[in-house]
Amino acid sequence: MAEPRSELPQFPTLAQDSEALQRQLLVFTQDITEIYKRERSRAEELEVALSELKTAYLETIRSLAFVVEAKDAYTGQHLERCRVYGMALMQALGIAADHPDAEYGFLLHDAGKVGIPERILGKPGPLTAAEWRVMRTHPLIGYQMVSSIPFLKGAAEIVRYHHEMFDGSGYPEGLKGEEIPMPARVFSIVDAFDAMTTDRPYRAALPLSYAAEEIERMGGTQFDPDVAKVFAPLCERLVPITTPA
Repeated sequence: MAEPRSELPQFPTLAQDSEALQRQLLVFTQDITEIYKRERSRAEELEVALSELKTAYLETIRSLAFVVEAKDAYTGQHLERCRVYGMALMQALGIAADHPDAEYGFLLHDAGKVGIPERILGKPGPLTAAEWRVMRTHPLIGYQMVSSIPFLKGAAEIVRYHHEMFDGSGYPEGLKGEEIPMPARVFSIVDAFDAMTTDRPYRAALPLSYAAEEIERMGGTQFDPDVAKVFAPLCERLVPITTPA
């Protein structure tokens, strides 16, 4: 009776196949290297594409924000000043690195005004109670726009909460104290500072010293008192930005 044949492959001894094994390992290493190079190239291409997409998103929304801001002849470089002031204050607080997208929030804070009717947005006189209710929806409109972009989540918080006040009297949610995200607390100060130190239709720009005193005085009510104290010494450094060329 014939011996049954084994179904297992017949492996050569290590001595017989050492060179073949080395060749196979070399081929395998080369294959892995090629795969790694291809995947790395794809990853780099994807990273470049993502960066370009991010830039396109930011430029589109930034342009939209500037269009909204341009409707008010008296705001001028308000967006850029708020960005510069805000980042200076964030750095002084030592928190700039923790909020890398904050500067986009400073630029986009009023993006939601695109959803406010022109008759309300450009009204020369005081708004009625009904018009104020409409106007106060712009933080939420802006938040819906900006939060839809994954890499602008932090910026979206500034857009949503930039009208909140430290004592809880702001809008849209009436947040109080540390319930308000820190970048939004920073923005409320630089926004008020810019409003006080630039010419308005009804008054000339106020002195920097007065603006600094007012911000510190309103610490605990409108502003975070700790942030207000840090901002006051920065005012003199902001003179080149607030002084017309």
